[in-house]
Amino acid sequence: MKRNVLYIEDNEKIGSWVTEELEQRGFSVQWLLSGEGAEKEVIQHEMVILDIMLPGLDGFTVGKRLKKAAPAVPILLLTARSSIDDKVEGLQFADDYLTKPFHTDELVARLEVLIRRSGRTHSERISLGNDIEVDPEAQMIFDKRTGEEIILTGKQHQILMYFLRHPNQVLPKEQIYETIWEEAYITGDKTLMVHIHRLRQKLERHPDSPEIIETLKGIGYRVKL
Repeated sequence: MKRNVLYIEDNEKIGSWVTEELEQRGFSVQWLLSGEGAEKEVIQHEMVILDIMLPGLDGFTVGKRLKKAAPAVPILLLTARSSIDDKVEGLQFADDYLTKPFHTDELVARLEVLIRRSGRTHSERISLGNDIEVDPEAQMIFDKRTGEEIILTGKQHQILMYFLRHPNQVLPKEQIYETIWEEAYITGDKTLMVHIHRLRQKLERHPDSPEIIETLKGIGYRVKL
């Protein structure tokens, strides 16, 4: 089951980019160019991403109406405004805000927090290959053949969860390394490769012919869901 997002953004370039990024990460996005009619749509969604600068009704007005129509649905504001007054006004009805420009990793992380806060956690287990199952809420990994939990090291767990936040995407090895280790990647460093090898030994039925963690030679890795 995909998590349903109502996204209201009048800038078509930004809207297209954000929609594509979220859909690649497992969200189902309904994108509106204005707030007209949004009150009828909001009850069908788990969360709202709302731009403040909209044609016609501004985002503050739209947000207040959405919160009145669906009080339990969290709202994340996107704003190019950085003044304290704007933030305070927005947080009178919104649950969080993100200032433009922003990175989609941060957007997704904030959405995940809002889901957890609202109690609408997406707890459906994720299947990896034929034998592995991941509980994203508990962040636990299981072998379906035995029902036993698979214990990963800290870095192995971080790497796997990073893959699951970017399903079906080709992730450059430099990007993975710099995200997990929080330091610059040095060409030729084998650290990530070693961790991927050990992770495959725990997850793959045939680690030398992996079906879960795919290698894109010279580029990086991909996990298909």
